[in-house]
Amino acid sequence: MRRAVVLPLTFALFTAACSAPAPPGGSAPSTADDTFVIALSSEFESLNPMLGYSPDGGSLMFDGLMSRAPDLSMEPALASGPPTTSKDGKTVTFTLRDGVKFHNGQDLTSADVEYTYETMLDPKSSSPIAGDFAAIKEVEAPDPKTVVFTLNYPYAPLVQRTTLGVVPKGASLKETPPGTGPYRFVSWTPGDKVAFTANTAYWGGAPAIPKVVVAFAADDNVRATRMSAGEFDATILPPKVAAPFRTQAGLKVYDVAANDYRGIMFPMKEPVTGDLAIRKAFSLAVDRQAMVDTILAGAGEPAFGPISPATKWYNAVVTGKGTSDPAGAGKLLDEAGWKPGADGIRVKDGKPAKFTLMYPAGDSLRKELALAAASDARKIGLDVEPAGLDWDAIEPRMAKDALMMGWGSAYDPDYINYELFHSAYAGKGFFNPGRYDNPKVDKALEKARESGEEAERKAAYDDFQKTIFEDEAWSFLVFLKHVYVIRGDWQGVTPGVDGHEHATGGLFRNLHTWKPAK
Repeated sequence: MRRAVVLPLTFALFTAACSAPAPPGGSAPSTADDTFVIALSSEFESLNPMLGYSPDGGSLMFDGLMSRAPDLSMEPALASGPPTTSKDGKTVTFTLRDGVKFHNGQDLTSADVEYTYETMLDPKSSSPIAGDFAAIKEVEAPDPKTVVFTLNYPYAPLVQRTTLGVVPKGASLKETPPGTGPYRFVSWTPGDKVAFTANTAYWGGAPAIPKVVVAFAADDNVRATRMSAGEFDATILPPKVAAPFRTQAGLKVYDVAANDYRGIMFPMKEPVTGDLAIRKAFSLAVDRQAMVDTILAGAGEPAFGPISPATKWYNAVVTGKGTSDPAGAGKLLDEAGWKPGADGIRVKDGKPAKFTLMYPAGDSLRKELALAAASDARKIGLDVEPAGLDWDAIEPRMAKDALMMGWGSAYDPDYINYELFHSAYAGKGFFNPGRYDNPKVDKALEKARESGEEAERKAAYDDFQKTIFEDEAWSFLVFLKHVYVIRGDWQGVTPGVDGHEHATGGLFRNLHTWKPAK
């Protein structure tokens, strides 16, 4: 992913220290300005829900009709209770909670919900998340408290999608609109930080933390250094980088389960990476278990597809070997006509088995994975050149060069997979950048999206996983745990299951309920 909504980017660092180290004994931090500073690796592209800001919940500023508990079950937020669904699954009706106000003092009504969704879906808005809501035919507000979604087909994840933040009717796409959430927007310094202040009139109760700053520091080691120095109160780090904090006084480390993977996207139209034999041999050569043991320090597991084995949607057919199989990889390449050259690099029809593997330069985890994968590939005669670049340099090269990517969702398998592997999204930014195109996959994804029957959806997702595994559409490497480092001792920190983390969700999703431990 790039930035908070699309993929991580290299940014100027947050230079002003906004907090002080925790006092002895690990009590909650005592800062001069009552500010809690969260350091993230990537910046938000927008703070407008209609343009894709934190659509899956976890926003500090906005509430959706529904929210997620740590166990991922759905809970009412702006809705007064769960929705009612018609027998055919095509009409879903919500009733709004009483007494909710936006940060500008305006009362929440169903017209605001209608406006939020209709504006986001309007092609003129060019919202990057509109495709996620393609099942919605119409949103209506028959009275101030009632919202009715009419669907084109029974869409099982609809209720999960209503975590989208709601904005006031008439809110501009060009500005940060007021929300109903526990924190109010104060300021945004692009490339630096976003500042928030507590909404003391929040319908869910006033936050105990008066002020929050979300700072951006792309480099993992820089975030770790500044966390140690007391400049940040919380951050997320790769397991190896976080290791020293496990014994540092005044800090707590949380290992949180995540359906978050790292894998290599291959350009399908290039002569080397477009060759199935190359992709399959590469995957056989990679020692995933060694990556888990060393690079992740054991905080993860080998990955062979985009759906976690911990979920009910996983198809065990895609399970491969965690350790490498150089002999099998070499045999496959020999049979496909890729023969070792004088320098040990394989050649076919005069073309060397060589390609570039890009990764974001500030991401130490992806760098180590890329270097390890390149080393394993070299052993079977593939010349893979790792290249650490910033995202502005990576983006225009994705159709030509392989890329170490990170995605993953803890929610319904419709999330992310449709955009990553359906041919309709081929070449559309960071969705399906390798231009993968298989009609069988398109059909399976469409069938799963449009079916109201869980068994039918499961069968479709089984087909989807099996096909992309056979095609080696990506070389999936590892599922990892998210490692949070938090200063002080807080009540209310409730680990759940994370997806791919690029916003203030995850462990921070209920920051407004945190209170200093006594």
